[in-house]
Amino acid sequence: MKFIETIKNIWSIKELRDKILFTLLLVLVYRIGSYVVLPGVDPSSLNALADKAGSGILGMVNIFAGGAFSRASIMALGIMPYISASIAVQLLTIAVPYFQKLQKEGESGRRQINQITRILTIIVTMVQGAGYLTLLNSQGIQIVEGYSPALFTFTAMIVLSTGTLFAMWIGEKITDSGIGNGISLLIMVGIIAALPGSFASELAARFGASGGGLVIFIFELVILFLIIIASIALVQATRRVAIQYAKRNIVQGAQSLQAGGNRQYLPLKVNASGVMPIIFAQAIMFLPSMVYQFFTDNQSSWFVQAFSDPTSWAYNIFTFLLIVVFTYFYTAMVVNPVQIADQLKKDGGFIPGIKPGKNTAEYVDTVVSRITLPGSIFLGIIAILPAFAMLGGVNTGFAYFFGGTSLLIMVGVILDTLQQIESHLMMRHYDGLMKGGSKLRGRQSVGASI
Repeated sequence: MKFIETIKNIWSIKELRDKILFTLLLVLVYRIGSYVVLPGVDPSSLNALADKAGSGILGMVNIFAGGAFSRASIMALGIMPYISASIAVQLLTIAVPYFQKLQKEGESGRRQINQITRILTIIVTMVQGAGYLTLLNSQGIQIVEGYSPALFTFTAMIVLSTGTLFAMWIGEKITDSGIGNGISLLIMVGIIAALPGSFASELAARFGASGGGLVIFIFELVILFLIIIASIALVQATRRVAIQYAKRNIVQGAQSLQAGGNRQYLPLKVNASGVMPIIFAQAIMFLPSMVYQFFTDNQSSWFVQAFSDPTSWAYNIFTFLLIVVFTYFYTAMVVNPVQIADQLKKDGGFIPGIKPGKNTAEYVDTVVSRITLPGSIFLGIIAILPAFAMLGGVNTGFAYFFGGTSLLIMVGVILDTLQQIESHLMMRHYDGLMKGGSKLRGRQSVGASI
């Protein structure tokens, strides 16, 4: 059995074994923390919060937090404030000259950017923590005897902030001393943790009075399998398009093209933006839900209700369009045709038939725009598939695995983790986890992308 032999090879490499065990230990600590309730909260009053966080947009937040959101845990906000801060800093590195300068300063600049991200994370955590405590109050969460509301609010804000910073520290330790991609791994673990319960609920529902039985459940699993395959194809679409270019060679002061053609390829991504467009779109679509929560007089408003319901047509059409727009926006930030053209010119390279400089930049921009369109449409379709699953009768928790950010993150992180292990095995001349494993392509970590 090749798989068993590969597991033995992994265990025989002390460095790799220690990294995996260290990662599992920290993940275990993170999962235990997600079950520790905030000081002062009466656990018996959490049923209303669990029901609220099990559906709608809050259900997605709860999945990312590994269920800690619905349990009023010390890690209820999870790693999401850090991701929000990272998004903001990434945008600043595009728009603000000071951050652009830091980005070009190498390791010292990266440390300063990380420090700014941590400070911004604390600010975001305090804001989101205040909103979370408001939600707890609106759901009638009881405070144990001996805690005044003011004391509870103060301690809860401190504990929530500490929980997020601790989760961030765990993620960084996994990245530095574990298997890598710590932030992404924590998100993936939270998503996978919700899968068994959602699977069991869906199975029980299908065997109910009007559930349709085993045939419908198997049909759902087949559809889920096909969507996962499609998601893997999207995540791995990193070298589907390449521009052929030639590199001039300087020989004794004279420019010449070597006989046989010194041809090389400039790889471009079909999906250069990762899951960023989905995250941006969901952040915007979350605003109507907040309006719906805090202004109950608007319950009769069609706009507020439609854009607070993730299964409505208006919500999904608008989300799809936002994802397409944000895919182009984020790709424009990640892929700079002018920079590519300048780098080619410095390296003595050129695209056959295209003049170096401005013409090359325009050509690359045209190619990127064309290949981004199918990638953005595919990303938008996968993002709204959970809504169709809900409309088809799939329970909310299980429906989130039929597409959307959760599935893309889960697939991407698994592939990237396999690639990390693959690299360790190949360096020591062991066979990989899969046939042709040396060609296994993961993706950039979610933490880095976000």
